[in-house]
Amino acid sequence: MKKIKSTSLKKVLQFAKPYKTRYISVILFAIALSLFAALRPYLLKQTVDGYISTNDKEGLLNYILLMGLVLILEVSSQFYFVYWANWLGQDIVKDIREKLFRHITAFKMKFYDNEPVGKLVTRTVFDIESIAKIFSQGLFMIISDLLKMIVVLAFMFYMNWELTLIVLISMPILLYATRIFQIKMKGAFEEVRTQVSNLNTFVQERLTGMKIVQLFNREEIEYKKFQEINAKHNKAWLKNILYNSIFFPIADIISSLTLGFIIWYGGLDILSGSGTTTFGDLFAYTMLISMLFNPLRQIADKFNELQMGIIASDRVLGLLHTENQIQNTGTTVAGHFKGDIDFENVRFSYIEDEEVIKGINLNVKAGETIAIVGATGAGKSTIINLLNRFYEIDSGTISVDGTNINQFTLESLRRQIAIVLQDVFLFADSILNNITLNNPNITREQVIDAAKEIGVHDFIETLPGGYDYNVKERGVMLSSGQRQLIAFLRAYVSNPSILILDEATSSVDTYSEELMQNATEKITEGRTSIVIAHRLATIVNADKIIVMDKGLIVEQGSHYDLINQESGYYKNLYYSQFAVESTEEDI
Repeated sequence: MKKIKSTSLKKVLQFAKPYKTRYISVILFAIALSLFAALRPYLLKQTVDGYISTNDKEGLLNYILLMGLVLILEVSSQFYFVYWANWLGQDIVKDIREKLFRHITAFKMKFYDNEPVGKLVTRTVFDIESIAKIFSQGLFMIISDLLKMIVVLAFMFYMNWELTLIVLISMPILLYATRIFQIKMKGAFEEVRTQVSNLNTFVQERLTGMKIVQLFNREEIEYKKFQEINAKHNKAWLKNILYNSIFFPIADIISSLTLGFIIWYGGLDILSGSGTTTFGDLFAYTMLISMLFNPLRQIADKFNELQMGIIASDRVLGLLHTENQIQNTGTTVAGHFKGDIDFENVRFSYIEDEEVIKGINLNVKAGETIAIVGATGAGKSTIINLLNRFYEIDSGTISVDGTNINQFTLESLRRQIAIVLQDVFLFADSILNNITLNNPNITREQVIDAAKEIGVHDFIETLPGGYDYNVKERGVMLSSGQRQLIAFLRAYVSNPSILILDEATSSVDTYSEELMQNATEKITEGRTSIVIAHRLATIVNADKIIVMDKGLIVEQGSHYDLINQESGYYKNLYYSQFAVESTEEDI
């Protein structure tokens, strides 16, 4: 815990630097609040002893007005303190969230291969909201309460040191109970955060894969799993509630007993006629004990809010300090490529010592359309990932137009490469925005013209609202073929130097496939294109076909060159697939 306090909290406070004036103002309001709060009971004592006891009506009125003024100042200080503390917390959280989002969008794809999406959602949403509580309900509230307690004790000693000693005798008991409570709550809060993360991850995955859940009749099984996770989540929160239920009644009992001793001792002192206690003291101490014990009792709760925020900040800052980005050290801004691509002895492994690409050499000439074929796991899609620098190669070089791709800035490199994937992802937005991806440099007119050129304009116009049709989350309102057409158009309007089609026509209907074949011919015209396909009939007209097996290039050439190789890998693959397709057509 000490380590977290000295590192994570300190780093979170660094985000308050741009708001230094507001930060200092919150502290000043906290000081003013503590002074005005402690002044009211003192004025009450003066009113009782100096004006009520002496029947001084004019003096009584003046002190009542003074108490009213102090109350207004206290309320005003409290308003600005609470408002500015929350305002500061929300602005700091906004800055952290923006920095975190920018940070995680630069991570390598390998990071997302290993990290659950639900866990990342918890970090970027729920944990960051907990950080806001450091300022709104934790740190500043604790500072305010401590200041109030110090000022209250000072006033109490000034008014009656004997009664104050009685109060101090009971405070160690409350402090000890508070410490025990804080230790127990720390473990409870950590368990709560863990179970919240597990719950978010489980729900995220099941909702995303709901089609699989229902297709394989997994509803009851997944429900039972959810019950187990939810029960653990519930148990973690119940432990939290139990500790609160025990601590606060104990704190109330200690406070009430202390007040009882004060009234008893003070009353006897007054009745003896020789003591220093006054009726004003009893009135004032009734308020002062509440002002002293309530903050002390609430500090435990606020400390837990602070602790929960610190635990959350430790998680968020841990993610912020994760160095898993592609090294964007290139300084050359890629212009429009001619399209020459060279792989020289490239090796790559997703898992250390388990190579997926095993020293391949590949040359693609500008304007060529090449096809990459091979069995599943041969390394076809990996080549695309490496060209886009989604992953870093282990050794070798990849060059475009004679320049190592590491020398280009990531943004400019990827701007010149467009990919159409088999599994098209669409955002819950209009078709137009899914095509332009909100790029202000691409106009509606350009999109419409491009759609007409590749033959998908008529299809879009048949949808309600046309280009303004909202496809909903992941494009569920469109068929897989329609989503592919949108992806083709998205690639085309970006005007890339290099086009990649990754199994883009492998699972679509005949009508959509015909549209895509026409679109493919249009968008590959005049630019370097790489086509990955399981259906070999779709790539027979490629300038060159690269055949891969187990991370190696085993054959390359035109369709006619490869089909005529005796016992060739491609020949066997082609005829075995052709035979299967023929059988399916007969059926």
